Amino acid sequence: MILFSSLQASTSHATSRSPVMTDSACQTDPPKYRTVRPQLSSRTLGSHRSTAVQAKIPCRSVGVETLPLEVPVPFLTSTPLKRPPKRPRVDLEEEYEDPFEGSSSLVISEGQDATYDPAESITNATETTAMSGQEQNPPQTINTYIVYETCLMELFESCPVCKRVCDVQTRRIGTFISVQQLCPHCQFTRNWNSQPVLGSTPVGNLQLSVATYVNGASFYKLSKVFKAMNMQLCKYNTFRRHARMFIEPAIVSYWQKSQEGMLQKLHAEEKVIVGGDMRADSPGHYAKFGSYTMMDLKNNKVVDLQLVQSNEVGGSYHMELKGLKRSLELLKERGVTLDCIVTDRHLQIQKFLRESSITQFFDVWHIEKGISKQLEKAAKKKDCEKLRGWVKSIRNHIYWTAATSTTGPERVAKWFPKCLHPLRIAQYQWMAAGTPAFHKLETILSTKRILKAVAKLSPHHQTSSLESFHAVILRFAQKNVVFPFLGMLCR
Repeated sequence: MILFSSLQASTSHATSRSPVMTDSACQTDPPKYRTVRPQLSSRTLGSHRSTAVQAKIPCRSVGVETLPLEVPVPFLTSTPLKRPPKRPRVDLEEEYEDPFEGSSSLVISEGQDATYDPAESITNATETTAMSGQEQNPPQTINTYIVYETCLMELFESCPVCKRVCDVQTRRIGTFISVQQLCPHCQFTRNWNSQPVLGSTPVGNLQLSVATYVNGASFYKLSKVFKAMNMQLCKYNTFRRHARMFIEPAIVSYWQKSQEGMLQKLHAEEKVIVGGDMRADSPGHYAKFGSYTMMDLKNNKVVDLQLVQSNEVGGSYHMELKGLKRSLELLKERGVTLDCIVTDRHLQIQKFLRESSITQFFDVWHIEKGISKQLEKAAKKKDCEKLRGWVKSIRNHIYWTAATSTTGPERVAKWFPKCLHPLRIAQYQWMAAGTPAFHKLETILSTKRILKAVAKLSPHHQTSSLESFHAVILRFAQKNVVFPFLGMLCR
């Protein structure tokens, strides 16, 4: 407390009972029996002055409301006091910046505010640390751990201020837990969250849904793992809501941006060689969805992906043609010029591309696979066992025919070349003409359909990269699992 009085009066009038002004902004009450001179004693008045009082001559109170004392001040001493020397005038701006500097309340509390609350400072420090950590580290880069409930509750048993037992309440949302700590003795409160919260969604629950979705894992298998370890997990409806609201829109948006960039690059090229093939969501002829993929075979990047439902086209057999038409329409709209397209031997696609005057080539692997199956089946018959030893050589001959030819007639000519090699040694066993094995081999390799396919063998690019892409999709969309339309498209 600072006592303001008339410093220009004589010291002999110190016992007069004139009204005395008190500062009510110091947040302290005057003691009943205490000298009110601020930080001064009779020993220091002779040659020293108080450094904790910013008194000015003439004295002026700024921002302080004062009231006259109605009671006399009997405890003032009548000892003659030497008036301290005058001090230089202090500017009003400096006084306005900190009017309470040097007051007795600050000296007594050693630099702390009179309203200082240690519990509040602990809470503020905790919140500041958490906020600064969130700003520096994104939630997806923060390490996560498995914490047992008993170990976690040990941190909230006692109050950090008074060290007494606290009341603790918990609230759980999936993998998220919120702890509310209340001390009934000092009223200390603290709210602690195990995860950051984005809006109203705990980050841990969302991250778990994203990790499950993008890695092709099954939520039901994941729930069994969590149940075996007695770990808390959100429900399946929450997982589907995360996928519908966050994951699937993000996947579609990213794919559209990537596709737009690839189409712009293809538009700048003169001729583009693409490959197309369809993948069904289930084996056999009863597939519900069919995803047709169009790939740029020069850089092995997927240009377009069309998901067709069987009830749109009247059956699963017509889904591949519908997917091809949609992809070609998209490329035509974006101004992409096709050189040729490499596909399998789907009859509807052959007819459509022939009528559309689009050059078509057949993938060598599809033809080789069909011929190998026929040879393996024929080798199981009587007197045709020698065919099994020729399967590998015939496979190599198909690839050699496609790689070393430039036109269709040249490929057919190399498919049945005239023997120019000399007579072999007797240790090589050849199939004699007229035998059942030779007749069966000639029938398989010289059919009209095979000869047409050999004439259209792709001489440069194949769809092996496209088949590899479909094999990767099996990890995210198994054929024995049913997915909704948008879920199948994103996977």
